[in-house]
Amino acid sequence: MDIVAYNRGAWDFQVARGNPWTLPVSREAIAAAVRDEWSVVLTPQRPVPRSWFPPLKGAKTLCLAGAGGQQAPILAAAGARVTVSDNSPRQLAQDRMVADRDGLAIATIEGDMRDLSAIADQTFRLVFHPCSNCFVPDVRPIWAEVFRVLEPGGILLAGFVNPAAYIFDDASIERGELRVRHRLPYSHEKSLSESEREALIRANEPFVFSHSLDDLLGGQTDAGLLISGLYEDTWPNRIISEHLPTFIATRALRPM
Repeated sequence: MDIVAYNRGAWDFQVARGNPWTLPVSREAIAAAVRDEWSVVLTPQRPVPRSWFPPLKGAKTLCLAGAGGQQAPILAAAGARVTVSDNSPRQLAQDRMVADRDGLAIATIEGDMRDLSAIADQTFRLVFHPCSNCFVPDVRPIWAEVFRVLEPGGILLAGFVNPAAYIFDDASIERGELRVRHRLPYSHEKSLSESEREALIRANEPFVFSHSLDDLLGGQTDAGLLISGLYEDTWPNRIISEHLPTFIATRALRPM
């Protein structure tokens, strides 16, 4: 399977279906961000600390695999010079819609988060990478590309799924039970039965992949980034969140 092409179509379908992560922010949220009253998330619930951000006024910012009309317009309204790179044309269209509606300057690039060859070296002060790297099978190329496009002293803010969350059977979770089923690394391609994969394809659900902490954290440091902050988060109203934090966010720096 061509995962990039499949997940592109799946996320386009999620826009049509009204997935919560595809719904653009309101005019009121944009107006508040202009007044410097804003917050954004890398993971489902917990706002990113404002102290993690550089001064946003004029800061060249890349929202990496972060389209959907949510974080990018808020950061643009707060004063950042924002570019959004995403695999889904319809997700990118949500950002352009908000930009047109509210008079924001947002550039868009369609492409794989692991290939930023359309962007020159040392272009951005900030890379904002919400929890989306679970949709590609390998994350180390992401960190290498982020290091390349960050200017010295630049900041990466990234969210990702705690790999431990993938050991449980999804159907059991939906029934309010936790049943250990999967060996890590997990992927929709290899960890499910053929009938389960076919059901996901019929439903146009994106395929997801787990990644080791070696690759999620060690991959950042191996790329040359220095991790300077970390916090955990959970899914709301999910039984798994009663037992472990299901998401992690990190702040990392490209050294001067």
